[in-house]
Amino acid sequence: MPESIKVVTLGEIMLRLKPPCFERFFQSPLLEATFGGGEANVAVSLANFGFQSVYVTVLPKNAIGEACLSNLRSFGVDTTCIVRGGERLGIYFLENGANQRPSLVVYDRANSSFSTTPAQAYDWDAIFTGAKWLHVTGITPAISQNAADVALEGVHQAKLRGLTVSCDYNYRKNLWKYGKSACEVMTELVRQVDIGIANEEDCQLALGIRVDQEDEKDVRSGTLNLDKYLHLCEKTMRAFPNLKMQAITLRESRSADNNGWSGCLHDGKEFFVGRHYDVNDIIDRVGSGDAFAAGLIFGLLAEMPTQQALEFAIAASCLKHSVSGDFNRVSVEEVNRLAGGDASGRVRR
Repeated sequence: MPESIKVVTLGEIMLRLKPPCFERFFQSPLLEATFGGGEANVAVSLANFGFQSVYVTVLPKNAIGEACLSNLRSFGVDTTCIVRGGERLGIYFLENGANQRPSLVVYDRANSSFSTTPAQAYDWDAIFTGAKWLHVTGITPAISQNAADVALEGVHQAKLRGLTVSCDYNYRKNLWKYGKSACEVMTELVRQVDIGIANEEDCQLALGIRVDQEDEKDVRSGTLNLDKYLHLCEKTMRAFPNLKMQAITLRESRSADNNGWSGCLHDGKEFFVGRHYDVNDIIDRVGSGDAFAAGLIFGLLAEMPTQQALEFAIAASCLKHSVSGDFNRVSVEEVNRLAGGDASGRVRR
């Protein structure tokens, strides 16, 4: 049963501040306050899908930390392993893009509770007892040297206990500021990973895996030339023979409101390509990659055939584009309905 499967995610959650609808920053004196962050987004999705979803982070001992804790619990996320301490919750400001104006993110997370808490503060035995899976992202090692140490130690402790480890490489150029490059840190991390997840650019920017110049042009444009993505998956798995699977989300960004969306996956033997969706009138694309990661984790742990697990992940992340906020508020039934071909959007009564 799903509720008996324990999955752990490790990383920083932030206060998300966004102007209403598609306004610019401070166009009106309003900011919508919610919470979000890559690993927390995955934890919420997995809780919605019925797993025992354990989220591990650090929250300050103040009213904002308490509000964040309550919000996570409202989704059924297990918060018993969250460490309390530090000075502040990190913040990110989001301006939603529209038409040809892209979305904009501004980070304010320096000296956050998570970034300053050492790996020794975590009870790894309690965190991983009974767990089958750990999910991390490349965002965590980018925050600070201390956060990188936490990510590496968490993955190490998970592997010692026989867990499957997935990592979304998630390159964030505006975070790598503490003196180390993404490739320097992420290469060490991914050597301990079983399931790699990336978008069109992450393999190159986070891991330094280069394809030839013509390939790079296609990957950066989001063009769905599948031979090039096959080549990228194969090259990544050769560089990291520990990887059992490499998945890549495929986005065609025609405008902020109109994207093509799909995904592919290589399991070391076969290359799988999922259904392509045209996603129009996008409500919120932030967190769609996390929705894909959660969908893939669910599908693999539910022992779906690889193609079906990929389709579930793509459908879950497609639906995320219709949901405001970081968290993907959809059920297994809704994802299966879309993956099964019902994309009509008709009213259900």
